[in-house]
Amino acid sequence: MATVLLVEDDAHVRQALLRELRALGHAVSSAGRALDALREVAAGGPEVVVLDLGLPDLDGGEALKMMRAVSDVPVIVATARDGEQEIIRLLGSGADDYLTKPFSAVHLHARIEAVLRRTRTAPRNEALVVGDLRVDADRREASLAGTPLQLSRREFDLLAHLARHAGRVVRRQELLAEVWRQPHGDDQTIDVHLSWLRRKLGESAARPRYLHTVRGVGVMLMAPE
Repeated sequence: MATVLLVEDDAHVRQALLRELRALGHAVSSAGRALDALREVAAGGPEVVVLDLGLPDLDGGEALKMMRAVSDVPVIVATARDGEQEIIRLLGSGADDYLTKPFSAVHLHARIEAVLRRTRTAPRNEALVVGDLRVDADRREASLAGTPLQLSRREFDLLAHLARHAGRVVRRQELLAEVWRQPHGDDQTIDVHLSWLRRKLGESAARPRYLHTVRGVGVMLMAPE
């Protein structure tokens, strides 16, 4: 189980989730304001943060960006905002997952476990090299032609999985299962992260160099010819 920081300004919701998550075995602390949560994150306390966006002192999206400046702790955003652009923005700001309100404590528990399975995965010792691309899973570092790549946690996990299977088409279902740890999901999530990866690799879907999409099947990472 995990050490969870629950950031929620509604006292009734906060107390209910605290009680139920503790009953499920988690060690849970809570904050009703963004600045209190930021102090706890900076101190290195939680293993995962559940972040409500509607906070009284600071918008949760801004709080997420500030958390990312001081920590790589996994963050699950809890939001009533279910618009596509908003979700894409949150993922781009560093969220590891999101839940649309209302949700049950059991559902949140499952998402916490899924996030922790990804972040607690044992690292591989040997760096993976594909052309000028180097992926060091042990150090969680990637570089292209010797230049470090600034990748989010999910971008790195996606790139590392593709690099482990370089030269073969990795199906979308496999990416959802192995990178997102979800049996089902939205293909758009994969497409968004692939788009961000392509940008950082200096390519585009129209002019791929490393990441090649096989329509209706999946994605293959291979060295440029």
